[in-house]
Amino acid sequence: MITLSPLRWGKPYESLDFKDVVHFDTGAPIARVGTVGGGIVGRDMRKSHLAREALLQFSTDDLINRCKKAAELFEKSDLSVGDSTQSVDDFVHQQSASTGLPEHMCRSNMAKNSFVLAHMGEILDCLTRGLDLSILSRGYGEEGRGVIVSYQVQTPVLGAVLPNNSPGVHTLWLPAVPLQIGLALKPGSQEPWTPYRMISAFIAAGIPAEAFSLYPGDHDVGGAIMTKTSRSMIFGSAQTLAQHAGNPRVQAHGPGFSKILLGDDVVDNWEDYLDLMVESVLSNSGRSCINCSGIWASRHTREIGEAIAKRIGPVDVLPPADDSAQLAAFTVPAMATGTYAMVQQDLAESGVTDLTAEYGEKLIERDHCAYLRPMVVLADSPDRQVAAKEYMFPFVSVVQCPQSEMLNRIGPTLIGTVITRDGNLIKAAGNSTDIDRLNIGAIPTNRLNWLQPHEGNLIDFLFRSRAYQIAE
Repeated sequence: MITLSPLRWGKPYESLDFKDVVHFDTGAPIARVGTVGGGIVGRDMRKSHLAREALLQFSTDDLINRCKKAAELFEKSDLSVGDSTQSVDDFVHQQSASTGLPEHMCRSNMAKNSFVLAHMGEILDCLTRGLDLSILSRGYGEEGRGVIVSYQVQTPVLGAVLPNNSPGVHTLWLPAVPLQIGLALKPGSQEPWTPYRMISAFIAAGIPAEAFSLYPGDHDVGGAIMTKTSRSMIFGSAQTLAQHAGNPRVQAHGPGFSKILLGDDVVDNWEDYLDLMVESVLSNSGRSCINCSGIWASRHTREIGEAIAKRIGPVDVLPPADDSAQLAAFTVPAMATGTYAMVQQDLAESGVTDLTAEYGEKLIERDHCAYLRPMVVLADSPDRQVAAKEYMFPFVSVVQCPQSEMLNRIGPTLIGTVITRDGNLIKAAGNSTDIDRLNIGAIPTNRLNWLQPHEGNLIDFLFRSRAYQIAE
């Protein structure tokens, strides 16, 4: 059984306390993870400036090249992780065993993280809008217009309290390294695998180990990271987002409430977009904030919902090693039963219909885990409570709403796919402050262009633009 030790600025720490990571279905231990308390994090953050100083010994171009090497190591090589040598297959089996994700989804998320590392140069070029990255290192520089520009780094390290639900979110903190900013991470209790393997890949690629800290532990560790770092990320519920709203030190990532809007000019041909809608709902077992939770149209909503239900309603539980598996387990059974109880409350409201009722039981309970099979519900109005809900399994509400009211009623929307050729609707969608990432045309919500920012620009979060003048 593998043992994962905390990492304190590149040095393994011998913990006195350990927690087991267990198999989602059998309950058998698969790893021992050493833990720390928030006090250790607080002490370590007094030396956080050394992490940035270590990275500043390398140019950004050099770090980008090392990120490319790390991408190859992460996705293809045996790496030293904890007290073991971990192969790619080991990683996939371990991650699937603790998170409940099917193995092919683990490999897909692994490829996603590797892609971002391998294309880091292009991604940073787009995020900085072509800025010479040496300006970020130096703090100021000539942009080419005869004007000095200045970007002041706001923190020597980026802290992050990482989630368990989807390994794909790790793409959000990876660019900190070539930006010469260290990392202080609290791994998810069930998904420590990606941050541990990624840090191992960085170090094997020649990036200084002292730039990295990994702090497994309880909630006090997450609290310490949030309070002791000047910039941090956290992943959680809508309540988590509300708790940190307006705090410039924290970038909070939560539910996406991503949606597909069918314009009146295309809705009569909705069958042309059926594959797109199914993919948007079902991919990654519906666990991602970029999965579609609502499909809005002015008409044909029952036909649309029934067609999606026919495709995803029969999807059933399969073993995680089966490449056809589409459903991930809830590793905490109470989360599945609680979620299902909330869905039942939604269905009790007048005007809401379960279009997947004929496809059998939805809640599948086992000794150590539970599953929720896909659901499609029809809402006859945006006034129905379910129209504003998102759940962590393949669940979508098909909402009937006049086109003229859609953009005023959809609410916060991380990904908005607006399928139309109506110029007025396209312009209005572009002006909507409720839509974070806008797709115009037939683009599934789960397909991201990594050369564009996702949930805010990391550059704007980590650096402050300011005036800088030098006397002749």
